[in-house]
Amino acid sequence: MIEEARAEYYKRRKKRRRKIVARRIILAVLIISLTTLLITTVVSLFGYLGGGQRDNGFVPWPYGLNLSKNVKIAKETEMPEWIDIELIHKHSTARTGRYLSDIKNIVIHYVGNPETSAINNRNYFDKVTTGVSSHFVVGLEGEIVQCVPLYERSAASNSKNKDSISIEVCHPDSSGKFNDETYNSLIKLVSFLCDKFSLDENDIIRHYDITGKICPKYYVENEDAWETFKRDVKESLDED
Repeated sequence: MIEEARAEYYKRRKKRRRKIVARRIILAVLIISLTTLLITTVVSLFGYLGGGQRDNGFVPWPYGLNLSKNVKIAKETEMPEWIDIELIHKHSTARTGRYLSDIKNIVIHYVGNPETSAINNRNYFDKVTTGVSSHFVVGLEGEIVQCVPLYERSAASNSKNKDSISIEVCHPDSSGKFNDETYNSLIKLVSFLCDKFSLDENDIIRHYDITGKICPKYYVENEDAWETFKRDVKESLDED
């Protein structure tokens, strides 16, 4: 009789312990879920991770109140009709939605893939597996495609992603030299951006100037051509 009572006692105690453990697990899961929700809410409200843009264009408070002058201008800029706006989708690498901290430079790149078009390169940026992007791509026929909003960071210029506008440029062959249509459109685009953000030819840099990468290839290997490009931008700005 005593043995039966003891067995029943241990059985009830074991059952109580299981209930206690189950309640603790549920409580832990609830705490983790609430903590995650709280963190997500705080990030969304205060833009802690760089003021990520919302799909409706809302700028999280108070980050929106602290935008630099040029980023504010970028948000208010209406793009001219000669720019084809084809923004890529937001995802975790190529377009994160993070805002620029400022706009101090325009960075010139070359696509490195001869004969591809501007839209080809834009579509490549739009893949969720792609980790690179640029604000603009200038094509072989002089077409200009915008891939990322002016006030957001692209993923092209390494340490300068935070405060520069990046432009990828198409080229007909492996030399990396831009053809006349592409070159003229690039001058037009860069001049427009310089004028908009109070920059000049000295604020135009190459990917090479940031990391030492041979990009844009022709204009790294031919320094005179690069200096000529900057002079052409200056002349365009002076004419305006």
